[in-house]
Amino acid sequence: MKYAMVLPDGAADEPVPVLDGRTPLAVARKPNMDWISVHGRQGRVVTVPKGHTPASDVATLSLFGYDPAKHYPGRAPLEAVARGITTMPGQMVFRCNFVTIADGRMEDFTAGHITQTESNQLIEDLNTHVGGEHCKFYSGVSYRNLMIVSNADDFDLTCTPPHDFPQQPVEPRLPKGRGSDRVREIMEQAHALLAEHELNRVRKDLGENPATDIWLWGQGRPKPLETLEARYGVRGALIGGVDLIRGIALSAGLQDIRVEGATGYLDTDYVAKGKAAVDAIREYDLVIVHIEAPDEAGHQGDVEAKIEAIERIDKHIVGPILEALRKNAPWRVLVVPDHPTPVLKKIHTAEPPPFCLAGHAIQPVLGRPFSEEAAAKSNLQIDPGYELMEFFLRV
Repeated sequence: MKYAMVLPDGAADEPVPVLDGRTPLAVARKPNMDWISVHGRQGRVVTVPKGHTPASDVATLSLFGYDPAKHYPGRAPLEAVARGITTMPGQMVFRCNFVTIADGRMEDFTAGHITQTESNQLIEDLNTHVGGEHCKFYSGVSYRNLMIVSNADDFDLTCTPPHDFPQQPVEPRLPKGRGSDRVREIMEQAHALLAEHELNRVRKDLGENPATDIWLWGQGRPKPLETLEARYGVRGALIGGVDLIRGIALSAGLQDIRVEGATGYLDTDYVAKGKAAVDAIREYDLVIVHIEAPDEAGHQGDVEAKIEAIERIDKHIVGPILEALRKNAPWRVLVVPDHPTPVLKKIHTAEPPPFCLAGHAIQPVLGRPFSEEAAAKSNLQIDPGYELMEFFLRV
């Protein structure tokens, strides 16, 4: 059996007035996803359990078959796995965003999608002037970086993701709890360094958002996962451009296939990802492809960009995968966003996203194109969400 999962991050949405009350997923031209829905089944899946923040880490853990209540370590430890960063006892890992704060508000949680070269330079300077024996910064992808703090055994913090409060005051969302004084002090020291940094002066001159601050969140300590091969007997691989998803995949024992041009943004190379997936299907039992672009468009409130991202995923990734699978017998394919990122709200929501699957022993039910509305009418509702993986691989 060959299995393929396509994860269009944040592709689910809510009705949009400019689309006559339809969603980007419903409006997008996506003949391959619609084929899967018409010739298979669609439904909804509860990827964010009650009590958890609707974030990609929690939702993707669910989709990979792990109960977040038992296995969630925090976002940063998962990203650390992807970067090959190990921690020592007493250390805590934080996600470290470069952000733009203006007039006390979160102006831009990506610092204008700062370039990799600029981000690397700032991380180096942070280690020189702010880091030390008990604090170290690590480069990630663009604005998405990491920091490790030592002597953090007693830390019990509440930290808010910066993308959860765009254009809103930052003061009420600063880290709280045991250890917050140290964390806030690091953020203040970083602000002082970045305020006078030559790189930011250049960005301002060019009309680009400066990296005025770091924002620390997603903290935690690593937790081991039982591999998918041990649980289900499948050898798997992941194709993705985001450290978080790569970290979950590596923790689950999947092969991390790196694709040149996979940026984790709207400009990702969809064609290259699709070709890599087709190649991987020949070698692995399970191939998972993650695409961040719809989520980024949702955070920007850009409905046209979101529709385009969905259409490009369908054409260049779902289409080639479906064609390759149909040359094999037996096979199954699953398309499922991790969570909605509504363009009107620009943040994640916990509403169960739709999914569609087709292939071996999957009998058509609704026979309707793929959309949130159609999926809500299905009698296939997976709750808890971590049971979807077993349903996909075994039922």
